[in-house]
Amino acid sequence: MGKWVDGTGTLTVAAVGVPLEVAATYRARRRGLLGRDGIAGALLIVRTNSVHTFGMRFPIDVAYLDGSFTVRSVVTMRPGRLGMIRPRGRHVLEAEAGAMAGWGLKPGVRVRVSCGQVTEAPNRAG
Repeated sequence: MGKWVDGTGTLTVAAVGVPLEVAATYRARRRGLLGRDGIAGALLIVRTNSVHTFGMRFPIDVAYLDGSFTVRSVVTMRPGRLGMIRPRGRHVLEAEAGAMAGWGLKPGVRVRVSCGQVTEAPNRAG
C-alpha cells in the first residue's frame, strides 16, 4: 500500500462513481467536515475507527470500512453526537445524510478508492 495523502479522487460503489475528498494528515482528519454546510460526494478519513459530529452543521451518513474496504456498518449521525468505536474499522467515509443509501452503500459492500497518488483496491479478506 502506498502512503495516504490529502487530496481528491473517486469512490466507486458497484458501478457508481462518487467524488471523494481524502483526509490523511492530522490537520485534515481533525477538521473533517467541520465548518461546512454540505459536501458534494464523500470524505474519506483514513486510519480512524470513530468520529464525532460536534460542531457539525448538518446530519451525516458514516460508513465504517475495514482494511479491505468492505463496509462494516453505516449509521446516520445528527450534529452533536459521538460515534461508537468500531474495533475492526480502519477508515471512515462521511457524506450528507441519505446519500449512502442512494449509492447502495450498506454492510458487506466493498468499495474502491482511487486518488492522486494512492489507489487502494481490496485484496484481503475482511
